[in-house]
Amino acid sequence: MKSTWTVLRPRKIPFRKRLARASVALIYRQSGDGRTELLFIQRAQRPGDPWSGDMAFPGGRMQPGDATPRAAAERETLEETGVDLVRHGRFRARLSDLVTRHHSRWRPMVVTPYVYEWQGLQAVTLNHEVEQVVWIPLSHLSARENRERRAWRTPIGTLALPCCRYQGHCIWGLSYSMLQDLLSRDLVPGLGR
Repeated sequence: MKSTWTVLRPRKIPFRKRLARASVALIYRQSGDGRTELLFIQRAQRPGDPWSGDMAFPGGRMQPGDATPRAAAERETLEETGVDLVRHGRFRARLSDLVTRHHSRWRPMVVTPYVYEWQGLQAVTLNHEVEQVVWIPLSHLSARENRERRAWRTPIGTLALPCCRYQGHCIWGLSYSMLQDLLSRDLVPGLGR
């Protein structure tokens, strides 16, 4: 049997410190009815943003004042949603790095996800980057019947990418990959596989 450390050990991209870095926070909570829910943001509609209106986790690029990628995730979450992970979040784990590109350039960027348990009040304060916050039950996200394919047009043709839908929202791309990484680990109580 594998040790807990082996199961939870995240994959780190070699030479990640030489690339542009970003990080996000996967935040879960226990709802009033005892369900475990995961926080998503819906990005604001912005001209020129290829992910405008998409569902995502709060986070963003590291700034020179961020001591670590985890500090960047905490800062960006506070800026975008008003959720203070330093004061009211319990850090649980770091998930595997993912590689993407800058929004406007083809240079690679490493994104690191961090998992937190939310232990604060439910109120949020959204900034201009976020349209809304949606708490989605993990039981819905983990159910196979809620997974499907989303058509995504590229210069070389249309791809059918995996996604999960919830009340008109579509979780796909990097957010879907991070979600699958979270669901594959024994980190969140009440997941009930």
